Amino acid sequence: MGQPVNIGVVGCGAISAQYFQTIDRLPQLRLVAVADLDLDRAREAVAPYAGVDVVSVADLLADPRVDVVLNLTIPAAHAEVALQAIAAGKDVYCEKPLAATAEDAGRMLRAAGAAGVRVGCAPDTVLGTGTQTARKAIDDGLIGRPVAATATMLTPGHERWHPNPDFYYVPGGGPLLDMGPYYITSLVTLLGPVTTVIGAASRMRVKRTIGSGPRRGEDIPVTVDTHVTGVLVHDSGALSTLVMSFDGVATKAPNIEVHGETGSLVVPDPNRFDGSVQISRLGETGWHELPVSAGYAEGGRGVGLADFATTPAGREPRTGGSLAFHVLDVMESLLASAASGAAVTIASTCDRPEPVFLDPSDWQPGPS
Repeated sequence: MGQPVNIGVVGCGAISAQYFQTIDRLPQLRLVAVADLDLDRAREAVAPYAGVDVVSVADLLADPRVDVVLNLTIPAAHAEVALQAIAAGKDVYCEKPLAATAEDAGRMLRAAGAAGVRVGCAPDTVLGTGTQTARKAIDDGLIGRPVAATATMLTPGHERWHPNPDFYYVPGGGPLLDMGPYYITSLVTLLGPVTTVIGAASRMRVKRTIGSGPRRGEDIPVTVDTHVTGVLVHDSGALSTLVMSFDGVATKAPNIEVHGETGSLVVPDPNRFDGSVQISRLGETGWHELPVSAGYAEGGRGVGLADFATTPAGREPRTGGSLAFHVLDVMESLLASAASGAAVTIASTCDRPEPVFLDPSDWQPGPS
């Protein structure tokens, strides 16, 4: 394996704990430094891990030990931090979405290309056994030629439990930008890139009330659509129907279903690494669980970072920037279609990411 890849983290909010746990257990990665606007929060976040420096963002970017900058800031800051890291000659891996806008994401990718560094992005949950087992079933022809898919995420809104939910209701947030990356990345992994979208959207309320924490009872403005639906036309010819909502109460719809000419799959929650894959085949009765057959076993947030960091030069990482940009382009185009009432052709494309083969006895990120 050689020497581990040294990671510097910018942003020590709630999601950072999951990344730190994964980095700590993977020999391919080593956490060397963290930075946050609140240095006390950064110190608290890395207290369980010995030998990690807590520094300013400028010092982290100047640190010659740092090979990859893990950007865990809020979406509105993704581009700014990433561009600084790229200017410092560092590879960058961002939390989703790649940036608050496709325009900013494009600037990041162009700057990275000019600097000779790479950009990667979450979500990496699609590399787990849930989505990858479903993908293998499709690739092995268990449901025949894919015809369609449905993807549904419906919740009353994160303000009910999140003490500082403001960013969910400003540009870069909303149900589509918040949760859409999980679902659309999964759909692209399962069915390939998207060529055209048709969207519709609504905004049920102009304000939300925080339900927990010290700001409980405070109203915050809503400046984005909170219910988005649409159809994605994949290059393969399959049609995916998407519903992303912060306005509903509950649903019994599967997170994702994929329908083929000879069978249908229930795909587990794309916000998780594992989960049961169910299949119903033409001529058979009922649904049957498929055995785990692909994906990184016991995955956690950060396996995509490991996959990205250990992918050989010249190969596109499974969680690479072109995939993340395409997903963001699809989401923005859905909103544009919703505003105009017309179908939108997707300007970008990407390769369908390479599959992850199952080998729980020898967990090795990076394309096989």
